[in-house]
Amino acid sequence: MTRAAVVTVSDRSSARARTDESGPIAVAALREAGFDCADAVVVPDGADSVERALTAEVVAGVKLIVTTGGTGVSPRDQTPEGTARVVTRQIPGISEELRRRGAAEKPAGMLTRGLAGVVDPHGVLVVNLPGSPGGVASGMPIVLSVARHVLDQLGGSDH
Repeated sequence: MTRAAVVTVSDRSSARARTDESGPIAVAALREAGFDCADAVVVPDGADSVERALTAEVVAGVKLIVTTGGTGVSPRDQTPEGTARVVTRQIPGISEELRRRGAAEKPAGMLTRGLAGVVDPHGVLVVNLPGSPGGVASGMPIVLSVARHVLDQLGGSDH
């Protein structure tokens, strides 16, 4: 079974001032899709904490990492910056589709700065989702629609 991980990026949730509502939605979707996925890891906002969390999951052998939160425009929203330090090749089509779908649901959806990309040579797919439960619920089907294909290709399978 392919291992997946969810990293929730939130100052308030990491300080236990707010319950993480988005991470469990992503975890449930991954498990339902047949991935081996532990409960979400919650880290504070900031590029450094995101980079550390992603690197830890890559080193642990996870093949699909979904982040939730920290993709907006507030000063502490630095998930894309931390992700950019880890991914070696971006896949802009995934991020573009996530933004398109989000903006169709509500105008603020176009403000997400989330990235998607792969981590070579580890064969890992990383996708940033917004922090709202609705954004995660609408984004997970997009991620899951291509995740297995991407992972197969990273593992050496033909198109």
